[in-house]
Amino acid sequence: MAMPLTARRFTVDEYYRMGRAGVFHEDDRVELLDGLIVEMSPIGPGHAGCVDVLTGVLSRLVGNRAVVRVQNPVRLGEHSEPQPDVALLVPRAGAYRTAHPQPEDVLLLIEVADASLEHDRDVKVPLYAAAGVPEVWLVNLTEDAVTLYRDPVGGRYATVRTARRGETVVSLRVPGATLRVEDILG
Repeated sequence: MAMPLTARRFTVDEYYRMGRAGVFHEDDRVELLDGLIVEMSPIGPGHAGCVDVLTGVLSRLVGNRAVVRVQNPVRLGEHSEPQPDVALLVPRAGAYRTAHPQPEDVLLLIEVADASLEHDRDVKVPLYAAAGVPEVWLVNLTEDAVTLYRDPVGGRYATVRTARRGETVVSLRVPGATLRVEDILG
């Protein structure tokens, strides 16, 4: 009789120890989500271009009122450290050189999705809600839309709104972060 297999969830600390031990190659694109080491989708030109545009526009709009980070870790807790495409963070002395930002440091997270849409929407957005990240934008390149997730309550976002071309999106937590959807989508 076969014994049932059980999955083992890793902590962020174990994940880093594996990295230092050489378990991952330096070119591996992985992130830790709910204790699972997950391979990230390749970044296509549409995705990369959108992230570049968002980075440039948001950097100009927010100035020194927020730190703009691109594809760097945010520690959500003991078992999750995703790498959102763009993060707007509370400015801190030391600029997050001694520790990755945590949910209380996040003003806005942005995920850009084409091939990764279902994963970003069904896995990452709920992790952000459960951690209390106040606002997430999901840029859906395949459907030409930006979905705004706000007001995390009980592991879900209470407010969800989809904006399309011709509309603007405004961050509730970052003054001045107002963008036209067509500027995001190209």
